[in-house]
Amino acid sequence: MAACKRIRVTGWVQGVGFRAFVRRKALMLGLAGYARNMPDGSVEVVAQGEETAIERLIEELRASHFDIDSIEVVEELKDCSYRGFATL
Repeated sequence: MAACKRIRVTGWVQGVGFRAFVRRKALMLGLAGYARNMPDGSVEVVAQGEETAIERLIEELRASHFDIDSIEVVEELKDCSYRGFATL
């Protein structure tokens, strides 16, 4: 089933290649959307695709070598129509 989720990742996730890592994993899982730095030091990830692929992305982020404090699904989005996966 297709889904679209806004995910907030906190920790030491800016300036360390985290967004590029998210993009690589998302594309490998067939997801669309984006990852962008936020002013508070977190990274916002919007992932669109199969529910199981989004859950797998979250698992991959948790298992990564990055210093992540938390990963939170902030919002279930409707009417997403992303193509590809961007780093903003």
